[in-house]
Amino acid sequence: MHHCTVTLESPLPYHAPSSHPIFSPPLHPRHFILPFSPPKTGGLHHHHHSVFTCKGIQLSVPSHGSASLVPSNGNGAAIHDWKLRSVGLKSIDVATLGNLCVDIVLNVPKLPPRSREARFAYMQELSKSPPDRKYWEAGGNCNMAIAAARLGLHCATIGHVGDEIYGKFLLDVLREERISMVGMSEDDDIVDSSSASYETLLCWVLVDPSQRHGFCSRADFSKDPAFSWMSKLSGEVKVAIKQSKILFCNGFGFDELSPGLIMLALDYAVDVGTSIFFDPGPRGKSLMAGSPEERQALRHFLKMSDVLLLTSDEVVLYAFAFRPLNSSSICALSLHSLSSLLAAVLI
Repeated sequence: MHHCTVTLESPLPYHAPSSHPIFSPPLHPRHFILPFSPPKTGGLHHHHHSVFTCKGIQLSVPSHGSASLVPSNGNGAAIHDWKLRSVGLKSIDVATLGNLCVDIVLNVPKLPPRSREARFAYMQELSKSPPDRKYWEAGGNCNMAIAAARLGLHCATIGHVGDEIYGKFLLDVLREERISMVGMSEDDDIVDSSSASYETLLCWVLVDPSQRHGFCSRADFSKDPAFSWMSKLSGEVKVAIKQSKILFCNGFGFDELSPGLIMLALDYAVDVGTSIFFDPGPRGKSLMAGSPEERQALRHFLKMSDVLLLTSDEVVLYAFAFRPLNSSSICALSLHSLSSLLAAVLI
């Protein structure tokens, strides 16, 4: 696989969602928002083409080859199933897994207190009534998908959003950006759709007068992932992964999804020839010190990913913690900019 150092800054501004969705009526978050076909609208999308023409991404067999990539022909000889990585079958350039949240950015007189109990009470007070929508922003992997879509890529997000106003807001934003959404929850998942554990994950981004930032989320106050009630990949999720050239995952996905479910998605991506990009981010250190399941999942990502998005410090950290590290897949970024990586490496 390709490896490089990227120092470009992203040319894309931070996403500011419009209040005028271009698709109606709204669809249920458990189903696809858009069909998996290239966008045909104007603006940045008018020059859409598949930028994943680099053979290292589109046609190479992963170093962690799987049985499904070496089927037998009529004479019993093993052959590579290159069709899994062909443009015809893989119509999605990039799909993201999990980490779909709404950022609520507020100016506050002072940052929340440090103690766990006081911070939780602070967040509960903030949550009593929804702030004005002008303070809402698509957060987490939505930003990665939006940046990639504005580069002309066909993108999908795989994850969970609730049926409440925040979930509908995220769906509207994704529609505007022509990003497909695949809901991970199924009707037989055991959870009350009116319970807090089903609701869209919020991240309160708090800014004090000195421009210092603090963050609060309900994921900070639970030992279990926010959507721990999900335990399997639906048929729709598997289709989306199989149709994607790249599955992008980051460390914050562990705040929502169980390590076991994330590894199911990772292993399925390997089986169907989808390249894996992984950015552990700040969450990586806590995963290293986390539960046995979290450590196993992190090790699995470091071993199986086609591209690791790491800072130079993280390269050293993981190389010493988990040896042997899949060094052929590392992209050490002086600036954490996936959109720059896509623009500089894959076009």
